[in-house]
Amino acid sequence: MEKEKNRIASVCVYCASSTRVAPVYREAAAELGRLLGERNLRVINGAGNTGLMCAVSDGALAAGGTVTGVIPHFMVEQNWCHKGLTELVEVDNMHERKQRMADLSEAAIALPGGCGTLEELLEVITWKQLGLYLNPIVILNINGYFDPLLEMFRRAVDEHFMRSQHAGLWAVASTPAEAVALIYSEPNSGLIVKNVQK
Repeated sequence: MEKEKNRIASVCVYCASSTRVAPVYREAAAELGRLLGERNLRVINGAGNTGLMCAVSDGALAAGGTVTGVIPHFMVEQNWCHKGLTELVEVDNMHERKQRMADLSEAAIALPGGCGTLEELLEVITWKQLGLYLNPIVILNINGYFDPLLEMFRRAVDEHFMRSQHAGLWAVASTPAEAVALIYSEPNSGLIVKNVQK
């Protein structure tokens, strides 16, 4: 366990860019950023300058941490990128953005968000199921936001669209502190389905 703990140096954070969400979500995002920054865990995100994405980045930077933002050229041209990040990586498209974010990370945490966040979360879970992403995935369920999705996962298992062991591909936290703790304790062995044809 100690070896795994020392291995994690960067955490991908998926979250919303909306500026209209309730303060409870922005506060949780800022707290998560602060906790990651204090632990010298590099934040990997989509480099947005608004919403929860900005709150995570600002929280990490204010705590002395580092943030690498990955963003497509068209978003930079629209002036949607955070100007104060430690590192900005420009890519050609959204597909490359998601791949690069995953490649740079050693764990992933999903805060509440819309279609983009849900897509990123479901894709990285699918990659883990296929053995393409072998790192911890934590769903940060602030204010019960992800309850419907978690219920959908349970139904998928109950109705045999997913195997029961797939429910171990992610962990669920209710606070930022719990999410950070879970990236060190979330088990990985024995959960990856490497032969998906069976």
